[in-house]
Amino acid sequence: MRLDVVIPTHNRATLLPRTLDSLLAADPAEGLDVAVTVVDNRSTDDTRAVIESYMPRFPGRLHYVYESKPGRSHALNAGIAATTGDLVGMLDDDEEVDRGWLRTIGAAFNDPATDFIGGPYLPRWGAARPDWLGPGYLAAIGWAESGPAVQQFGPGFDAMLMGGNAIIRRSILDRVGRYSVDLGRTPGGRLLSCEDEDMYTRLLEIGARGFYRPDLIINHYVPPERLTKGYFRRWCFWHGVSQGVLHKRRPAPVAQVLGVPRYVIGLAVRGTIETARSLFRRRDPARIFKTELDWLEVAGFTYGRHLYRTPPPPPHDDQASNRKEARLTSGAS
Repeated sequence: MRLDVVIPTHNRATLLPRTLDSLLAADPAEGLDVAVTVVDNRSTDDTRAVIESYMPRFPGRLHYVYESKPGRSHALNAGIAATTGDLVGMLDDDEEVDRGWLRTIGAAFNDPATDFIGGPYLPRWGAARPDWLGPGYLAAIGWAESGPAVQQFGPGFDAMLMGGNAIIRRSILDRVGRYSVDLGRTPGGRLLSCEDEDMYTRLLEIGARGFYRPDLIINHYVPPERLTKGYFRRWCFWHGVSQGVLHKRRPAPVAQVLGVPRYVIGLAVRGTIETARSLFRRRDPARIFKTELDWLEVAGFTYGRHLYRTPPPPPHDDQASNRKEARLTSGAS
């Protein structure tokens, strides 16, 4: 069984070595042949030189792809199109895999009924955790855990497949299509997201069977610049915009107020009430800030649902443009 690990990257030449080192240090899995493809998404730093310097340590198993279209989704799609393995694994360029990561993949996909798996993201702090950062909106810094047990994704399990720690059978990707290029952040652009949520929803819609594996662990670097209120405010607003765009494309069958799901507004209202009550007991910086973020997400959702305009997404199975743009090398050039 062949696993192709796809790593989209943009100007992360200083972080990328830690990702590659972690893959080299991971325990091998019996019967699992592993190759790594790094997709350079218009980097202007030493990204290509870093990748080429690692090629002797991955003899014949490390490949470079250049994708000129800006955006994580374009980069992921280019990497998927440039590979042929039975399994496709997605990692981000600021992550390190746990030593058992490959063994978990090998064990999981020995079951032919498993179509995809995901696992926890644990923070590697670049600065001290601020007192206003509570348990809400941890996705803004890529922190996600869903308990110590293996669980099946789908109704009844409050988690989704996150695209920086995801492994999907290629046969399933061929059925569900590629990542939506009108969602997800772009280099130097707005903090759009939800390309992973869109992919996850489509996987469930075709009946794909996936599992959360608590032993599929990655450590995600949290840089100091993301541990600011300003970053959280921007992330929450644009996450709301992304949710609004998704809702416009695929309306949820729930009660709405002016096109916004009532439960989204309800969360913000309840948070406001709880915050007001807490002011009479003890000032809680995390609760107060979360309430602000709740309302920013409502504002973003409203903007994304009614005002934000995106170009129509291309057909998910159209890979011609990706193949045309990608330039693949597997050795020094």
